[in-house]
Amino acid sequence: MLVDSHCHLDFPEFAGRIPTLLARMAEAGVSHALCAGVSLERFPDILALAEAHPQICCSVGVHPDGQDGEEPDVARLVRLADHPRVVAIGETGLDYYRLTGDLEWQRDRFRTHIRAARECGKPLIVHTREAAADTLRILAEEKAAEVGGVFHCFTESWATAATALDMGFHVSFSGIVTFKNAVELKEVARQVPADRLLVETDAPYLATVPHRGRTNEPAYVRHVADHVAALRGADFDELARRTTENFFGLFRAPK
Repeated sequence: MLVDSHCHLDFPEFAGRIPTLLARMAEAGVSHALCAGVSLERFPDILALAEAHPQICCSVGVHPDGQDGEEPDVARLVRLADHPRVVAIGETGLDYYRLTGDLEWQRDRFRTHIRAARECGKPLIVHTREAAADTLRILAEEKAAEVGGVFHCFTESWATAATALDMGFHVSFSGIVTFKNAVELKEVARQVPADRLLVETDAPYLATVPHRGRTNEPAYVRHVADHVAALRGADFDELARRTTENFFGLFRAPK
Protein backbone atom coordinates (compact mmCIF):
# COMPACT_ATOMS: atom_id res chain seq x y z
CA MET A 1 0.00 0.00 0.00
CA LEU A 2 0.95 3.65 -0.51
CA VAL A 3 0.23 6.90 1.30
CA ASP A 4 -0.20 10.34 -0.25
CA SER A 5 1.72 12.37 2.31
CA HIS A 6 0.45 15.78 1.14
CA CYS A 7 -2.71 16.86 -0.67
CA HIS A 8 -5.52 19.41 -0.42
CA LEU A 9 -8.81 17.53 -0.60
CA ASP A 10 -10.72 20.50 0.81
CA PHE A 11 -10.00 22.63 -2.26
CA PRO A 12 -12.85 23.57 -4.63
CA GLU A 13 -11.62 21.23 -7.36
CA PHE A 14 -12.76 18.30 -5.20
CA ALA A 15 -16.13 19.61 -4.05
CA GLY A 16 -18.66 16.77 -4.03
CA ARG A 17 -16.05 14.27 -5.23
CA ILE A 18 -14.62 12.84 -2.01
CA PRO A 19 -16.31 9.40 -2.22
CA THR A 20 -15.08 9.01 -5.79
CA LEU A 21 -11.55 10.10 -4.86
CA LEU A 22 -11.43 7.64 -1.96
CA ALA A 23 -12.65 4.83 -4.19
CA ARG A 24 -9.99 5.65 -6.77
CA MET A 25 -7.35 5.74 -4.02
CA ALA A 26 -8.34 2.24 -2.93
CA GLU A 27 -8.23 0.97 -6.51
CA ALA A 28 -4.69 2.38 -6.86
CA GLY A 29 -3.51 0.84 -3.60
CA VAL A 30 -3.34 4.15 -1.73
CA SER A 31 -4.54 3.57 1.81
CA HIS A 32 -4.25 7.03 3.39
CA ALA A 33 -3.80 10.71 2.57
CA LEU A 34 -2.73 13.72 4.61
CA CYS A 35 -4.78 16.84 3.89
CA ALA A 36 -2.49 19.78 4.66
CA GLY A 37 -3.81 22.96 6.20
CA VAL A 38 -3.22 26.27 4.43
CA SER A 39 -5.37 28.68 6.47
CA LEU A 40 -7.18 28.83 9.78
CA GLU A 41 -10.40 29.67 7.97
CA ARG A 42 -10.25 26.39 6.02
CA PHE A 43 -9.20 24.27 8.98
CA PRO A 44 -12.73 23.24 10.05
CA ASP A 45 -13.31 21.80 6.58
CA ILE A 46 -10.21 19.61 6.57
CA LEU A 47 -10.81 18.48 10.13
CA ALA A 48 -14.34 17.49 9.15
CA LEU A 49 -12.93 15.42 6.28
CA ALA A 50 -10.46 13.73 8.62
CA GLU A 51 -13.16 12.99 11.19
CA ALA A 52 -15.51 11.57 8.56
CA HIS A 53 -13.03 9.36 6.71
CA PRO A 54 -10.47 7.10 8.42
CA GLN A 55 -8.29 7.25 5.30
CA ILE A 56 -7.68 10.97 5.83
CA CYS A 57 -5.66 12.79 8.48
CA CYS A 58 -4.79 16.47 8.48
CA SER A 59 -2.51 19.25 9.67
CA VAL A 60 -3.08 22.80 10.87
CA GLY A 61 -1.21 25.82 9.58
CA VAL A 62 -1.17 28.93 7.44
CA HIS A 63 0.61 28.77 4.08
CA PRO A 64 3.49 31.24 3.65
CA ASP A 65 1.68 32.86 0.71
CA GLY A 66 -1.47 33.62 2.69
CA GLN A 67 -1.90 37.33 3.39
CA ASP A 68 -5.63 37.92 3.83
CA GLY A 69 -6.68 35.47 6.53
CA GLU A 70 -6.29 35.13 10.27
CA GLU A 71 -2.70 35.29 11.45
CA PRO A 72 -1.81 32.31 13.65
CA ASP A 73 -0.28 32.49 17.08
CA VAL A 74 1.39 29.68 18.97
CA ALA A 75 -1.44 29.12 21.44
CA ARG A 76 -4.09 28.84 18.72
CA LEU A 77 -2.06 26.41 16.63
CA VAL A 78 -1.34 24.25 19.66
CA ARG A 79 -5.00 24.23 20.65
CA LEU A 80 -6.17 23.25 17.17
CA ALA A 81 -3.49 20.57 16.92
CA ASP A 82 -4.81 18.90 20.07
CA HIS A 83 -6.91 16.42 18.13
CA PRO A 84 -6.04 12.82 17.20
CA ARG A 85 -6.73 13.43 13.50
CA VAL A 86 -4.33 16.41 13.39
CA VAL A 87 -0.88 14.92 12.91
CA ALA A 88 1.34 17.90 12.03
CA ILE A 89 1.84 21.66 12.05
CA GLY A 90 1.84 23.29 8.61
CA GLU A 91 2.12 23.69 5.87
CA THR A 92 4.49 26.45 6.78
CA GLY A 93 7.78 27.84 5.56
CA LEU A 94 9.02 30.49 3.16
CA ASP A 95 8.18 31.30 -0.43
CA TYR A 96 10.17 34.01 -2.17
CA TYR A 97 8.90 33.05 -5.63
CA ARG A 98 5.41 34.56 -5.56
CA LEU A 99 5.97 37.42 -3.10
CA THR A 100 8.54 40.20 -3.06
CA GLY A 101 9.45 43.13 -0.84
CA ASP A 102 9.86 43.00 2.90
CA LEU A 103 8.95 39.43 3.84
CA GLU A 104 9.87 39.56 7.51
CA TRP A 105 6.22 38.82 8.32
CA GLN A 106 6.62 35.52 6.47
CA ARG A 107 9.69 34.63 8.49
CA ASP A 108 7.92 35.57 11.73
CA ARG A 109 4.97 33.33 10.78
CA PHE A 110 7.35 30.47 10.09
CA ARG A 111 8.90 30.89 13.54
CA THR A 112 5.42 30.82 15.09
CA HIS A 113 4.68 27.46 13.48
CA ILE A 114 8.00 25.98 14.59
CA ARG A 115 7.40 27.10 18.17
CA ALA A 116 3.91 25.62 18.09
CA ALA A 117 5.27 22.33 16.76
CA ARG A 118 7.83 22.17 19.55
CA GLU A 119 5.19 22.95 22.15
CA CYS A 120 2.72 20.32 20.99
CA GLY A 121 5.33 17.76 19.94
CA LYS A 122 4.05 17.29 16.40
CA PRO A 123 6.20 17.40 13.24
CA LEU A 124 6.38 20.24 10.73
CA ILE A 125 5.31 20.28 7.10
CA VAL A 126 7.77 22.66 5.44
CA HIS A 127 7.20 24.52 2.17
CA THR A 128 10.23 26.28 0.72
CA ARG A 129 10.59 27.91 -2.69
CA GLU A 130 13.57 30.04 -3.66
CA ALA A 131 14.19 30.49 0.06
CA ALA A 132 16.29 27.49 1.04
CA ALA A 133 19.02 29.36 2.94
CA ASP A 134 16.58 31.29 5.12
CA THR A 135 14.40 28.22 5.62
CA LEU A 136 17.30 26.17 6.92
CA ARG A 137 18.61 29.05 9.03
CA ILE A 138 15.31 29.62 10.78
CA LEU A 139 14.77 25.92 11.35
CA ALA A 140 18.17 25.76 13.04
CA GLU A 141 17.63 28.92 15.08
CA GLU A 142 14.25 27.69 16.32
CA LYS A 143 15.55 24.20 17.16
CA ALA A 144 13.14 22.51 14.76
CA ALA A 145 15.24 19.35 14.88
CA GLU A 146 13.52 18.63 18.21
CA VAL A 147 10.34 17.73 16.31
CA GLY A 148 11.50 17.13 12.73
CA GLY A 149 9.04 16.87 9.91
CA VAL A 150 9.14 16.87 6.13
CA PHE A 151 10.26 19.15 3.32
CA HIS A 152 7.20 18.62 1.14
CA CYS A 153 7.12 18.83 -2.66
CA PHE A 154 10.90 19.01 -2.65
CA THR A 155 12.47 20.93 -5.55
CA GLU A 156 15.77 22.08 -4.06
CA SER A 157 19.38 20.93 -4.41
CA TRP A 158 21.05 17.92 -2.84
CA ALA A 159 22.93 20.30 -0.51
CA THR A 160 19.61 21.56 0.85
CA ALA A 161 18.28 18.01 1.18
CA ALA A 162 21.42 16.89 2.99
CA THR A 163 21.14 19.71 5.51
CA ALA A 164 17.47 18.95 6.06
CA LEU A 165 18.29 15.29 6.59
CA ASP A 166 21.00 16.20 9.08
CA MET A 167 18.33 18.11 11.03
CA GLY A 168 16.16 15.01 11.19
CA PHE A 169 13.72 15.90 8.43
CA HIS A 170 12.21 13.69 5.77
CA VAL A 171 12.10 14.63 2.08
CA SER A 172 8.94 14.17 0.01
CA PHE A 173 8.73 14.05 -3.77
CA SER A 174 5.70 15.07 -5.80
CA GLY A 175 4.78 14.64 -9.45
CA ILE A 176 7.48 17.17 -10.35
CA VAL A 177 10.03 14.36 -10.09
CA THR A 178 8.34 12.67 -13.05
CA PHE A 179 8.81 15.71 -15.30
CA LYS A 180 11.38 15.29 -18.06
CA ASN A 181 13.27 18.48 -17.23
CA ALA A 182 13.60 17.73 -13.48
CA VAL A 183 17.12 16.38 -13.98
CA GLU A 184 18.69 17.62 -10.73
CA LEU A 185 15.65 16.63 -8.71
CA LYS A 186 15.79 13.08 -10.05
CA GLU A 187 19.36 12.85 -8.77
CA VAL A 188 18.25 14.02 -5.32
CA ALA A 189 15.54 11.34 -5.34
CA ARG A 190 18.21 8.73 -5.95
CA GLN A 191 20.22 9.85 -2.93
CA VAL A 192 17.70 10.40 -0.12
CA PRO A 193 18.03 7.52 2.37
CA ALA A 194 15.20 5.02 2.16
CA ASP A 195 14.17 5.63 5.77
CA ARG A 196 13.62 9.37 5.13
CA LEU A 197 11.74 9.17 1.85
CA LEU A 198 8.09 10.14 1.30
CA VAL A 199 5.88 10.52 -1.78
CA GLU A 200 2.96 12.87 -2.35
CA THR A 201 0.74 14.49 -4.96
CA ASP A 202 0.14 18.04 -3.65
CA ALA A 203 -3.24 17.54 -5.34
CA PRO A 204 -5.02 19.21 -7.01
CA TYR A 205 -1.74 20.58 -8.41
CA LEU A 206 1.25 19.07 -10.24
CA ALA A 207 -0.33 16.05 -11.86
CA THR A 208 2.22 13.38 -12.68
CA VAL A 209 3.26 12.06 -16.02
CA PRO A 210 1.12 10.57 -17.66
CA HIS A 211 -1.67 12.83 -16.32
CA ARG A 212 -0.18 16.26 -17.05
CA GLY A 213 -2.82 18.91 -17.58
CA ARG A 214 -5.44 17.13 -15.47
CA THR A 215 -6.53 17.77 -11.92
CA ASN A 216 -4.18 15.80 -9.69
CA GLU A 217 -5.57 13.40 -7.09
CA PRO A 218 -4.21 11.07 -4.38
CA ALA A 219 -4.52 7.96 -6.56
CA TYR A 220 -1.80 9.39 -8.80
CA VAL A 221 0.80 9.10 -6.03
CA ARG A 222 1.34 5.62 -7.41
CA HIS A 223 2.99 7.18 -10.48
CA VAL A 224 5.33 9.21 -8.24
CA ALA A 225 6.32 6.10 -6.31
CA ASP A 226 6.81 4.09 -9.49
CA HIS A 227 9.08 6.76 -10.96
CA VAL A 228 11.12 7.17 -7.78
CA ALA A 229 11.52 3.40 -7.50
CA ALA A 230 12.80 3.25 -11.08
CA LEU A 231 15.25 6.09 -10.44
CA ARG A 232 16.64 4.27 -7.42
CA GLY A 233 16.70 0.85 -9.07
CA ALA A 234 14.38 -0.30 -6.31
CA ASP A 235 11.49 -2.73 -6.23
CA PHE A 236 8.20 -0.85 -6.34
CA ASP A 237 6.57 -2.88 -3.57
CA GLU A 238 9.55 -2.34 -1.31
CA LEU A 239 9.55 1.41 -1.93
CA ALA A 240 5.81 1.54 -1.26
CA ARG A 241 6.32 -0.36 2.00
CA ARG A 242 9.17 1.87 3.14
CA THR A 243 7.48 5.17 2.31
CA THR A 244 4.32 4.00 4.08
CA GLU A 245 6.32 2.99 7.15
CA ASN A 246 8.11 6.34 7.05
CA PHE A 247 4.81 8.19 6.93
CA PHE A 248 3.31 6.48 9.94
CA GLY A 249 6.58 6.64 11.83
CA LEU A 250 6.90 10.38 11.30
CA PHE A 251 3.30 11.51 11.73
CA ARG A 252 2.06 8.80 14.11
CA ALA A 253 -1.18 8.99 12.16
CA PRO A 254 -4.11 6.77 13.16
CA LYS A 255 -4.57 3.82 10.82
